Amino acid sequence: MSQNSPKNVAVIGAGPAGLVAARELKREGHIVVVFERENQLGGTWIYTPHTDSDPIGIDPNRRIVHSSLYSSLRVNLPREVMGFRDYPFVATKKPNRDPRRYPGHREVLDYLNDFASDFGLIELVRFGTEVGYVGLLENGKWKVSSRKSENDDHVVFVNEEYDAVVICNGRFTEPQIADIPGIEVWPGKQIHSHNYRVPEPFRDQVIVVIGAATSASDISREIAEVAKEVHISSRSALSGTPKKVHGYENLWLHSMIEAVGIDGGVNFHDGSKVHADIIIYCTGYKYHFPFLETNGIVTVDDNRVGPLYKHIFPPAFAPSLSFVGMPWKLIPFPRCELQSKWIAGVLSGRISLLSKEDMIADIDAFYSSLDASCIPKRYTHNMDFQLDYEDWLAAECGSPPPEKWRKEMFFIAREKIKTQTERYRDQWDDDDLIIQAHQDFVQFIPELPQVQKLST
Repeated sequence: MSQNSPKNVAVIGAGPAGLVAARELKREGHIVVVFERENQLGGTWIYTPHTDSDPIGIDPNRRIVHSSLYSSLRVNLPREVMGFRDYPFVATKKPNRDPRRYPGHREVLDYLNDFASDFGLIELVRFGTEVGYVGLLENGKWKVSSRKSENDDHVVFVNEEYDAVVICNGRFTEPQIADIPGIEVWPGKQIHSHNYRVPEPFRDQVIVVIGAATSASDISREIAEVAKEVHISSRSALSGTPKKVHGYENLWLHSMIEAVGIDGGVNFHDGSKVHADIIIYCTGYKYHFPFLETNGIVTVDDNRVGPLYKHIFPPAFAPSLSFVGMPWKLIPFPRCELQSKWIAGVLSGRISLLSKEDMIADIDAFYSSLDASCIPKRYTHNMDFQLDYEDWLAAECGSPPPEKWRKEMFFIAREKIKTQTERYRDQWDDDDLIIQAHQDFVQFIPELPQVQKLST
């Protein structure tokens, strides 16, 4: 690959990953087209009250809604941590904005629109255009087939060739459902958190929420304000009798579900049983690339997308096929930014990539390390707060490593989620780190005061 040779690149998705990928590719001199099936940018940060026609999301013929936001959702990381590294996510004086340090989802969408506008990305996006097929041609280019509905009666199909494809379609659309013995005869309702929006439909009901992540915590507490009872079932719950959650009279924490029955009963491994009206699955999502055809070379096996070198490049197709946003339990926006910088630099020839054989060897060693540590395959892309991944990416890109304050703030924030579940978004004690963050931000926003008072 020749140095500084611009490539025609298709980016699939105009969420945070797709937008920052487009920016980095554009900066590197590549010619970029972003395909976005919705009529606006933002990806998972677009809120809609509409939901899938199948509430648990397993019917392949269901009407799919691509947003997974609930109306009350607020971010679970402080805004200083979240933003792209050279485009700080700070409170703004623009009208109708959310100045809180842990803002609601609309503020994130506004930030992404600001980002796209300021970097000239909007004109790169084909809105309302869904990619139906991506496959490698004999000439080494990628065929990208897309469709755009001009109106109810007219759909335009387009086939194009690209030098490279960057997949940024997110991972919050295809629900993952827990396997519960007896569920086929259980008479109650079931819903995945993907289709939860507001608590009112759960009024006066007995609810079982499965999961231990932020969405399960937020949703269970919100529903408890209107429900008769809420019972949280999670792997992280200690064995023994159910534990009432502090501050609530109708919210309990249980161990995992053992089985459910035709009588509406839900039996837990802790020996308790409740008769529930609704089960809500806060059990995560499956990686899903229905448009990608690689003749079985790139697969999704128990939620492991592979083989991928550093969660980005499949060796057989590197560097012309890549994925942004696969790892989780990291800081999403800066992670996608560094991944995108690496991809853009490799495509231009400015950054060298290992040989196919060496990439495969690295992947094999990584998989072996997971096996040796008894880490299930489905956690392949769970980085579990391993910020050295971002350090490695930064070094490959020739970029400064992630800021020390950002790492410290991230770990403090994640710990507070566990220990101060009710208050962590509105009470904090890391003002020294906020000051350090704003001192860094001034180089990008000169008018920003070095100490900016953030509203709670």
